[in-house]
Amino acid sequence: MQTSRDRITTTHTGSLPRTPALSRMLVLREQGKPVESSAFDAEVARCLDGVIGAQLEAGLDSINNGEAPRVGFSTYVTERMSGFGGEGRRKPTLDIQKFPGYAEHMARQIGVSEDLAKVWNTPLAQRAVRYDPTLAGVKAELASFEAALAGRAAPRETFMTAASPGVVTTTMLRAQDNPDYPTDRDYVLAVARELKQEYEAIVAAGHVLQLDAPDLAMERVILFGDADLGTFLERVELHVEAINLALENIPADKVRLHVCWGNWQGPHQDDVPVAELLPILYRAKVGALSIPLGNPRHEHETVSFKTHPLPDHMLLMPGVIDVTTNYLEHPEVVANRICASVAAIGDRERVVAGTDCGFGTFASYEFVAQDVAWAKLQALSEGAAIATRRLWG
Repeated sequence: MQTSRDRITTTHTGSLPRTPALSRMLVLREQGKPVESSAFDAEVARCLDGVIGAQLEAGLDSINNGEAPRVGFSTYVTERMSGFGGEGRRKPTLDIQKFPGYAEHMARQIGVSEDLAKVWNTPLAQRAVRYDPTLAGVKAELASFEAALAGRAAPRETFMTAASPGVVTTTMLRAQDNPDYPTDRDYVLAVARELKQEYEAIVAAGHVLQLDAPDLAMERVILFGDADLGTFLERVELHVEAINLALENIPADKVRLHVCWGNWQGPHQDDVPVAELLPILYRAKVGALSIPLGNPRHEHETVSFKTHPLPDHMLLMPGVIDVTTNYLEHPEVVANRICASVAAIGDRERVVAGTDCGFGTFASYEFVAQDVAWAKLQALSEGAAIATRRLWG
């Protein structure tokens, strides 16, 4: 990952708004319904042209493909790995359980439709999971990204996201009668060994790898909502172990790790404090930590990096833009958040400004209007410029 000695650089977390037509096609494909392949490829290309253009126009330094070809940031792996089937049922969040009025509000906002991607009714791991040996899915995504970048001014850096072993195994749960995985530990480590092929392909193509691992914080209020903190932290340790297993052939400075509490617009009153997580997260073999610090529930936790200092080899990518609200951050507010992160770690050269999470983590689930999302990325760049003037003069 590139750093800067003279200014604050910018990036984002991964998913960006898709075209309505592409979202519809992705959901249909997930449902096993026919979608003409040439029409799908053409719509992916059209969407990619838009998201790459929007990132460059906003002045971002490290850009990606917006996860355009994926139905979901984690569930896409079921198209690339065998062993999944049926339909599971994930636990509801503690927000839903404790605030029934909020639950009704969200149901009205999202709606109940067959046009929605699978988020809570995901497939189960029924047998041993195996990554497609041809790597066709990741190769196609890499090729479409390369084609969309051709003919443009080269960005400072490119990255591509991939689901972490932990988020895969807490989203697509292990069937209790799975004969190949008697325990969750068996399942988690097996998925890590399979996903390492995707991770290595991304880095070999010249991109920084971002591992999306919201499980390292979010599952405290879902799968472990009725467990004690210690039990949850033990699972976090297992997931970090799995990450390191999958990254054994990749240099740490080629990997950034995104951790979050979920990007739904809810109370988040039971989110685990970041101070409880940092000592474990620092064990991950990665060169940067991306974490939300731009929302009302977690902005105050920036100071945790003073009591739990960031390892010398790591960059901090603080989220300074909230992706769940259509409020457009003032660039001065963005600069304040960036400068708070610099003060917390004590090094202006190891802070890269980013967003809290993605704007389109699942096709059909978007809380921020597309034009507002692009304006937020512009505000991110403008805020970074203000912070640069404050920090460098």
